[in-house]
Amino acid sequence: MLLHLKHIFSSKEIGIARALLNDDAPWLDGRSSAGGQAVIQKQNHQLSQDSDHARQLQTMVLSAVQRDPLFFSATLPKKIFNPLFNRYGGHANHYGAHVDGAVLRSNATQQWVRSDISCTLFLSEPDEYEGGELVVHDTFGQQRVKLAAGDLIVYPGTSVHQVDAVTKGQRIASFFWIESMVRSDEQRRLLFDLDMNLLKLRERQGETAETTALTGCYHNLLRMWADT
Repeated sequence: MLLHLKHIFSSKEIGIARALLNDDAPWLDGRSSAGGQAVIQKQNHQLSQDSDHARQLQTMVLSAVQRDPLFFSATLPKKIFNPLFNRYGGHANHYGAHVDGAVLRSNATQQWVRSDISCTLFLSEPDEYEGGELVVHDTFGQQRVKLAAGDLIVYPGTSVHQVDAVTKGQRIASFFWIESMVRSDEQRRLLFDLDMNLLKLRERQGETAETTALTGCYHNLLRMWADT
C-alpha cells in the first residue's frame, strides 16, 4: 500500500529542519552506510547519525508521526527505525533501483528492526529541484512520488525503488523504516480500509449497532494478526 500523508511537519518544523540541514551540517558520503547491493547504486549525502543535528531532527520526526492518527492506522508500528536524513544534488544526485535490507540495526537504540514499511518525509518543496522523484515499483506499475515539504509517503519495504537524478537544485528528505505489529501488507491494507470506512460511517450515522459490530471485527482481526 502506498499512502500519501499530508502536513506531517508544520511550516515551523520544516523551517527548523531546513536550518539544521544546511551546507554546514555534518554531511557524509551516503555510501558509507550502504550495504553490498546499495553501495553500487547510492550517490547522495547523508547526515551523520551521531551528530546533535541528527538527534534533534530524529526527535522532531518521531514526535510528528506519532501524533498523526492516519500514520498509526496505516502502519500499526511496533518499532520505528531512528529517522535518517539525506540530500541529493550536484554530483551526488541519485539512488539507483534497489530493495532495502530486510532487517536493519538502529544506531540510536541498537534494536534490530524488520523493514516492513519504508517512509520518506519530504523537506524540500517540489519547485526547489528538478528530477528527484521517488519511483516505487509495485504490482500496479511504477509510482512516481514528489511531494510537498512536510508530506510523507509510506510504501511496502519489499518494493524495488529508486530516486531519480536531481538535475537542478537540492532534494532534502528524512527516511526511515517501520516494523509493523501486522507483518503482511495485505492484512494491513484490509485493516486500514476497514478503519477508514468505520470513521466515515460514524461521521454520517453516529454510533450504531452496525458500527459497534464492525469495530469488533476490526479488533478481532487485529488481535488475530498482530504481533506485539
